[in-house]
Amino acid sequence: MIFDENYTIPKMFKDTTEKFPEVVAQYKRLADGNFEPILYREMFQRGLDFGAALLSIGCKREDKIGLISDNRAEWLHADLGIMSIGAIDVPRGCDATLADLEKIFTITESELVIAENSSQVNKLVGLKDKIPSLKTLICFENEVKPDVLDAAKKSGIKILFFDDLMREGQKWRIEHKGEVEAELEKGKGDDLATIIFTSGTTGTPKGVMLSHHNFLAQLDEIPERIYLNPGDKALSVLPVWHVFEREVEYVIFIQAATIIYSKPVGSILLADFKKMNPHLLPAVPRVFEAVYDGVLKKMRKTGGIVLAMFNFFTKVALAHKRMSRRMFKQNACFTRYYTVFWWILFLIPWIILWPLYGLGNLLVFRKIKAMLGKNFRAGVVGGGAYPKVIDEFFWSIGVKIVEGYGLTETAPIVAVRPVAAPVFRTIGSAIRGVEVRIVDPADGFVLGRGKQGVLQVRGPTVMKGYYKRPDLTAKAINEDGWLDTGDLAVMTIHNELCIKGRIKDTIVLRGGENLEPLPIETKLAESRYIKLAVVVGQDMRYLAALVLVDEDEIKNYADENGIQYDTYEGLLESEVIQKLYEAEIANLISAKNGFKMFERIAKFCLITKPFEVGVELSAKQEIMRFRINELYKKQIDVMFADS
Repeated sequence: MIFDENYTIPKMFKDTTEKFPEVVAQYKRLADGNFEPILYREMFQRGLDFGAALLSIGCKREDKIGLISDNRAEWLHADLGIMSIGAIDVPRGCDATLADLEKIFTITESELVIAENSSQVNKLVGLKDKIPSLKTLICFENEVKPDVLDAAKKSGIKILFFDDLMREGQKWRIEHKGEVEAELEKGKGDDLATIIFTSGTTGTPKGVMLSHHNFLAQLDEIPERIYLNPGDKALSVLPVWHVFEREVEYVIFIQAATIIYSKPVGSILLADFKKMNPHLLPAVPRVFEAVYDGVLKKMRKTGGIVLAMFNFFTKVALAHKRMSRRMFKQNACFTRYYTVFWWILFLIPWIILWPLYGLGNLLVFRKIKAMLGKNFRAGVVGGGAYPKVIDEFFWSIGVKIVEGYGLTETAPIVAVRPVAAPVFRTIGSAIRGVEVRIVDPADGFVLGRGKQGVLQVRGPTVMKGYYKRPDLTAKAINEDGWLDTGDLAVMTIHNELCIKGRIKDTIVLRGGENLEPLPIETKLAESRYIKLAVVVGQDMRYLAALVLVDEDEIKNYADENGIQYDTYEGLLESEVIQKLYEAEIANLISAKNGFKMFERIAKFCLITKPFEVGVELSAKQEIMRFRINELYKKQIDVMFADS
């Protein structure tokens, strides 16, 4: 499936609509918990109506239009309208901070922003003095508080409502027949579709410029790996503005499948599974962890013979599947593979365990699978590392969960395990048309298979660059077009990739939240008791910090407060000092200082050895994070013992 240079995302929607007009495209969640179906022809027409409405109020090709909203069906209608007239969306979720919004819309000089509700409108109205370009706000919901409307009027911001605009768009299309469609046809694959800003707390966020072709290039092969039939259902729980969810939706729509808007809340998610019987669940690791934890808690609560059976058959399944992976070449392989040896070694025990595995499936695993509905085919996990224990559990009981990998800068998919032929603990091979290589982080020399180094990517999915930051673009993409991902990886002899960690600073939690540690560390260092802090938490549920203590200040604190101690180490371990640091950290990394909930430090470890150049620090006095992870592995493991 190769797309020509004139193909765009709206044209893809148009083609699917023409082939499958009566298939349900979206299930919109209503206030009472029920779902309203929206057909492909209805969804596409709503997109054109909104595009017409934008033209009617003076929007034009290449305008940067903000889109601040969480998951809802209207998000896609608005975005389809934006792209249909050749404009560019600048999206973010409702959790965006005031600092985020100010920087994003100041950089893009957006005149029009679409906001989900009165709360988001209020945020933006309050920033008018800092975003002088802002002229118009469109609200998805039909109610905005009177005081917010008054403040908007005083600020010179015009407030419009989505439903009103949709009606105006319908009228405009009648009066200007064919004009929206003509704008849609003018689109080119290389046109900019979106500018997605990477997360930033106090630093300037980077705007990743992605074209229509960046997204569409992945659709050449992904439907072969993540296959759906027309009308198949996918449960949507990821943030709709995030690049992962965005590309997932395009994978769904090009196959004429259906999106169900759910929430990543255990009770709601499982209820929607039972009610809607989806075939696919794309999600971050935390969602699958929640399902796994829910199963374990239910088994422990039940106890007795049920728990004993669960534990026994789970052990049987783990053993049986471990042997199966060896025998059928389903493990990552870095050297020559001796299949005959594994067949000789495992054939008899594999045969012995086979009926026990079948009995376990009948008595235990079938009931677990029933929690995912009648039609569940696969889950797709991305946005953070997938814990091995959960990967192996679902693999063993016969629930297919495949792991993918990508970055905002690659729109996002680089690789994903095929549902039909997965290789355990890999992310599969690079998708068709995308090149990957592993290079030495020190000298850039290209490494062979089985050697760990930095993953680089080249191909049509790689971004056009960072908006208004050619300097940063040049650092990320070399003159030969290779994007440095900053991730450590190893390639198998069969070209599958195994991600081993990150060499760059950005931390990605299991929930898919991206954050920069430097602003947090800088804030922590403001404390008189902290010389330096290093935030850790890659692929974990929460953040933790290694805190280098200011010895003089702590001893002064002890003297001032009459704290008696025998040794300095004993003082640091005392309850009063631990509580001091707990309070300091909580006060500094808080909402009042502009930090988000997931950026808060859950645990910390006090350290006393000063960092040294060549050990923890580079020649530029910069923290070498991968060295920190090695040198302080014991302390880090303790902080994440329950993660």
